[in-house]
Amino acid sequence: MQIRARMSMSADGYVTTPGGWPALTADPAFVSGESHGIREFLAGCEAALMGRTTFEPALTNERWPWPTLQVFVLASKRPEGTPDHVTVDDDPARLLEAIRAANRGGDVHLVGGPRTIGTFAGLGALDRLELVVLPILLGGGMRLTPALDPGTALTFESSRALPGGSVEIAYAAGRGDGDLPARDAGWAPASQRRD
Repeated sequence: MQIRARMSMSADGYVTTPGGWPALTADPAFVSGESHGIREFLAGCEAALMGRTTFEPALTNERWPWPTLQVFVLASKRPEGTPDHVTVDDDPARLLEAIRAANRGGDVHLVGGPRTIGTFAGLGALDRLELVVLPILLGGGMRLTPALDPGTALTFESSRALPGGSVEIAYAAGRGDGDLPARDAGWAPASQRRD
């Protein structure tokens, strides 16, 4: 089981529009549930983990956004209208225990904004960060950081072009304390090189 966050962001670094909507929704090529590699991504997932702010709009959707996934929500109280099969807890560590206990070997899609992703990354529960860089400029909105700890270690895994001009970049994520392979012994930031 891997916990995988997948975020879309504008070419100028915003994960939301100035109005607070996911950056993906501003892309003219966006088709809900179909575009930007989401179907392929979800095919390997058996659960979705998110915060209340991401979850609540789903309660009024015409169709349930996660028909084949177990759903886990970090919230201080159970939102009204939440289906019985959805697990809600206000403690992120307890929620992770519930996810691990229910897991059958598939991955978990960590859905949501930077604060939710940062909460679980802080617990060491972010295995992979996938960014879909959109060919748009938003000029404002929310950025992925500072909610993610700058100490989060990212190791490049892959990239690919997507239809519509977006680029998917995938990183293995860790806490930066040795849980990822060390860089080349000769590597140092440019500011510290003495070549």
